[in-house]
Amino acid sequence: MAFDYLADPHHRADWQSSLARVEDVDGEPRVGQTWTDVTKPGLRPRMETTELDRPRRWTERGTWRRITATLTLEFRPTPTGCDVVADFAINPLLRLPALWAVRGDLRHAASRLQP
Repeated sequence: MAFDYLADPHHRADWQSSLARVEDVDGEPRVGQTWTDVTKPGLRPRMETTELDRPRRWTERGTWRRITATLTLEFRPTPTGCDVVADFAINPLLRLPALWAVRGDLRHAASRLQP
């Protein structure tokens, strides 16, 4: 359940705090799927799923101007569901604040998935 929720761009604005909405979603989640994140400050990175190994691992790459970021989520089974571990690659000056934001967004997503 967590994998399908987090890997589907249609749900992104529900749990990602920086997003106003998602546009131009190209079909269902799969390697090569593309979409545009429309952030609250108005940035519009172009996104692409680069890895999808359901239910274990999902990776996206986002590009805005000359900045490229990659987010990988690993889903590790637990007795009650799964833990989600994030790995984030971006320009070193932006890495720490971006990682804090990703962790906060994943906590918010987990609260939305609670019964």
